[in-house]
Amino acid sequence: MTAIVLENLSKTFGKTLALQDISGQIAAGRLTGLVGPDGAGKTTLIRMMAGLLGPDEGSLRVAGLDPVTQGSALAESVGYMPQRFGLYEDLTVLENLRLYAELRGLARADYRHTLDRLLEFTRLGPFTDRLAGRLSGGMKQKLGLACSLVTTPDVLLLDEPGVGVDPVSRQDLWRMVQALTGEGMAVIWATAYLEEAEQCEDVLLLNEGQLRFAGRPKELTSRLEGRCFSLCGSSDKRALLAQVLTAPGVRDGTIEGDRIRVVMDAGCPAPDIESVNAVIPVSPRFEDAFIDLLGGGPGGQSPLADQMPEVASMGDVVSCQNLTRRFGDFVAADSVIFRVRSGEILGLLGPNGAGKSTTFKMLCGLLKPSSGEAIVAGKDLSRFATDAKLRLGYMAQKFSLYGLLSVRQNLAFYAGVYGLRGREKKERIRQMVDGLQLDSLLDSAPDQLSLGFKQRLALACALMHRPPILFLDEPTSGVDPITRREFWTHINGLVAKGVTVLVTTHFMDEAEYCDRVALMHRGRIIALDSPDRLKARAGQGASMEQAFIHLIEAEPDE
Repeated sequence: MTAIVLENLSKTFGKTLALQDISGQIAAGRLTGLVGPDGAGKTTLIRMMAGLLGPDEGSLRVAGLDPVTQGSALAESVGYMPQRFGLYEDLTVLENLRLYAELRGLARADYRHTLDRLLEFTRLGPFTDRLAGRLSGGMKQKLGLACSLVTTPDVLLLDEPGVGVDPVSRQDLWRMVQALTGEGMAVIWATAYLEEAEQCEDVLLLNEGQLRFAGRPKELTSRLEGRCFSLCGSSDKRALLAQVLTAPGVRDGTIEGDRIRVVMDAGCPAPDIESVNAVIPVSPRFEDAFIDLLGGGPGGQSPLADQMPEVASMGDVVSCQNLTRRFGDFVAADSVIFRVRSGEILGLLGPNGAGKSTTFKMLCGLLKPSSGEAIVAGKDLSRFATDAKLRLGYMAQKFSLYGLLSVRQNLAFYAGVYGLRGREKKERIRQMVDGLQLDSLLDSAPDQLSLGFKQRLALACALMHRPPILFLDEPTSGVDPITRREFWTHINGLVAKGVTVLVTTHFMDEAEYCDRVALMHRGRIIALDSPDRLKARAGQGASMEQAFIHLIEAEPDE
């Protein structure tokens, strides 16, 4: 049975063509992934399905209804969860559910049964009295999903529900969504996470407003049989990746623990590189096929890193000893202990609410520890926080950019904050503009930029003073795989110059780029090791995501 029919849909915003001649069908009782990079048109298409936007050309029918002419009836048949779901943060979990029940016209007689069912379904029953604003990111997504399901729709539209959500919470979301499709509901899950797309039964792949592929993920993946390899080398993995990406016939390359995963052009053998000890054929992934379809990865050269000076080795650059932060009776970070060596990438992973961002903010001097010691760049933060801040760069989750200032003014502001003046200030700004290709956007406001360019601007601001230490708090959340590859090319280049990096992320493939990973849970470090050793603890052949879930679930309940 068909739930949604798209016929030659097109939509333009000013001079921007958001969707161009989109046609296809979405089946009932199936999970369909709406996949594409930042700015591909996913949100525009979802909003048209929800009746919030009308097409300029073409037509669509959702649950047998025309969203343009039958909007009132459509509201009863469609559940919609936007990227920033409209939860009322000063209301409790239960009060939010009751509000949406009222708004959706749920019969009073059905309140108790429906809300009890949703609370059980989302496992939010123990948290009914908690304010929505105090929920973790994963719990907020579950509450948003529950609110969109108050009236049991025929079609459920989810616009990037996995963004900023840890693997354990994403696993819960998948469990819930798969149960819904089993009941006959059509679920459309928009995502830039390609491991999510691979789990969908069908996918629609958009790029620059065009439909590039429609079908089952395996149909696209099968095109790369015989073209994917794992390379084991004797040299540093970041140096080897940069070398591999310049080899003839290489379509894409990424780091996987101590190895390099490479995708070759059709008919090309694996690259013949002297420092490669072993070449192992591997099965293609959906992400490999996605990158190949869009023309391949961005390469391994960073113009930004090329113009940065070498950083002298400093031994242990960051040191935490029993670092603790309490908020009233709640312990957000509990006796955290770790060290970070000069020129190392340390990944700080954990579920939402594990204490990662709190730990980061303490190490950046933005939050005072309740107890314990933190030393950054040789400076004790309890006594020399200001001196330490001048030696580190911090890229926050939400990109600390000033919306009322242009790109040019943001760059000038941050240069001034870090004490740059005159000719040096102008030269440093010019280097950032050239290295991150921001020249055509200098007079734009940050809010006018795509997420990928906001990320570049935030990175430029964090690096303006050439810090030897870089803190990255979920820097790639919500951006597409090609943009993430570009970002990590810059990071790898900086580390090759001796910069030390601490990064938090919910992308498990990014954890593979780290030299070591510290896994946090309930404010504590529960594991600290290389990516490959952590994966080995979850069993032979385990992925980083499987290792994450295994280690979290192995922790005893308190």
